[in-house]
Formats: sequence, structure tokens, C-alpha cells
Amino acid sequence: MAAVQPQFDPASGGPVIDVVLAEQDPAAVFAAIREGLCRPLPETDPKYFYDDRGAELFEAICMLPEYYQTRTEGALLARIAPELIARTGARELVELGSGAAVKTRILLDAMSDAGTLRRFVPVDYSEGILRRTARDLTAQYPGLAVHGIVADFMAQMSALPCPGEDPRLVIFLGGTIGNFRPAAAVDFLRRLAARMRRGDFLLLGTDLVKDPARLEAAYNDGAGVTAAFNKNVLQVLNSLTGADFVPAAFDHRAFYDSEQRWIEMRLVSNRPQRVRLPRLGLVMNFVPGGEIRTEISAKFDHPAVEHMLAAAGFTLVEWYTDPQLLFGLSLARFEG
Repeated sequence: MAAVQPQFDPASGGPVIDVVLAEQDPAAVFAAIREGLCRPLPETDPKYFYDDRGAELFEAICMLPEYYQTRTEGALLARIAPELIARTGARELVELGSGAAVKTRILLDAMSDAGTLRRFVPVDYSEGILRRTARDLTAQYPGLAVHGIVADFMAQMSALPCPGEDPRLVIFLGGTIGNFRPAAAVDFLRRLAARMRRGDFLLLGTDLVKDPARLEAAYNDGAGVTAAFNKNVLQVLNSLTGADFVPAAFDHRAFYDSEQRWIEMRLVSNRPQRVRLPRLGLVMNFVPGGEIRTEISAKFDHPAVEHMLAAAGFTLVEWYTDPQLLFGLSLARFEG
């Protein structure tokens, strides 16, 4: 694979941002949305949470007392970062779903301290958040090459730059891998591996199986921020498809399915309603209690993570977790 050189905007010396999201075929996007909404239990893809407003709401969720994932994962990263960078020798950091890159700065700091920080490649669905983050990081880390990519990384994996000569660490944090069903998670990791070189490393964050009450509390915060985040997907659908969803006509619901070992988030119609989606050629009728599933968030244990990684061609080289066994970080090497 051809090497990709660190990229800067030649006019300003700042970050380069590639917007490939707009390259998606609208007909294919509409067909996928329509297929999900026409299932016996209508579904939307979780990526549609993350327009600029949704990304801001998710940042707020990460600060909530009920939402243990972010602070637990951040504390884990702070504990292991120097060891992680020494072990991988990483000079390039690639992050899928980078958002505001708050936790990522722990790794960037460790790379800077080790003298190995060369390039950061953040990939995110939200252009506004990515541009802001890229500017902030370029200012915070002088000399850092930032190549941001606005993309649906779940469908546009080819947008990820091919690796160059520098050792590369790819990170996929926050438990986002849990948004996939098991077979789809393995397929996603295989497609990611196809953009990696033998010997490159992956750091994968996974939320762990635990007391259902604690899991459900994390998705039903008292301030209602998660409810607003969930309902925001309707505004995204309105924008994309010309639909006339009324968010206030739906209530937020999140619960743990112990058989599947995942949290489900749903939107529940609180009245009879008829919703038109003209760009999809679709009309949806809802009775009170009619639901749309907006997310699954699978929970894992050590054996399940190791099996998933192995099925995609990765070898688990280190497993990290916190004293309460709330969250896991897996360092895996791609074997080619």
C-alpha cells in the first residue's frame, strides 16, 4: 500500500479535512433508511444520532453522573497510556468516531512525552465537531499533522488513509463496537483490518456486562439528556428525507435485554400519528405505543472480545479493565 504523508493545509499550516460523506449515493442512503424503517420493528442506524447537534448532546451525556463509561475509560487510558505507546511504538494515531477527542488527548500526550507524536487521523460523521477538534489539536500540539476525515466510517472504510511507514495505532473507543450485532461487528473489524498493515495495533473499547440496573441508569439519565439525544435522530431523518416527524410525539425508552446482552434504545409514539417521508416514498402510521428501535449497545466480557477479535484476524495482546469491571480496553495486533 502506498505511504500517506502527513498533510497540512498549505495556505495556513493547519489541518487538512477531507469531506467524503457527501460522496455517498443518495439513492443508496435512502434505500437503507427505508429498509430499516419498513422492518416489523422499525429501526434507524445509530450513525444518524451524530449530526452536529447530536454530537453536542453526546458530549453532554459523557459528563453525566449516570454515564460511567466515559470517565471509566478515561481513567483506564490515563493508567495505561505510557505503557501502551511504548509497546506499540505508535507515531500515527487513527481514531474512528473521534468526536471532540477528549479521551484521545491522553494518548496524544503520551506520544508527545515519548517523542513519537507525528500524525493524528480523526474520522467522524459530524463535520462541525471534527473541524473544531482538528483546529484545537493543531494549536495544542505544535507540529502535529492532522488529517481529518468526515465520513460514515461504518460504510466508507475505504476513506481511511492507507498506512505509511510509521507504526500505527487505530483506536475505536467508547464501546461503539456494541452498536453492531455479533456477525456485523466481526465484518466491520475485518474491513478495518483491510486498511491496516501487519503488525499495526488496534485499541478497542468495550462496555462490560454488569448489573442491569446500572446499565439502564446510564441510558435513562435524570436530566433527560439521553432522551433529547435519542429524539434528535428524528430531526436528522426530517432533514435527510423531508419527513415530518414531531419529536414531542415520541417518548424515550431504554432497557437491558439480558438474553441478547445489550441495551436497546427506542422511541415510543405517545399518540396516533401519520408520518410522511416523501424522499423515501413512505408513509408510516403509528398507534400509541408504536416503536422505532434507534440503537443496540452490546455488552461484553473478556472471552467474547477475544473471540470477536480473533475472528477478524487480530490477536489480543493485552486486556485492561478497571477495579469494578465496568469497562474493558483491548490492545490487539493485526496479524495479516
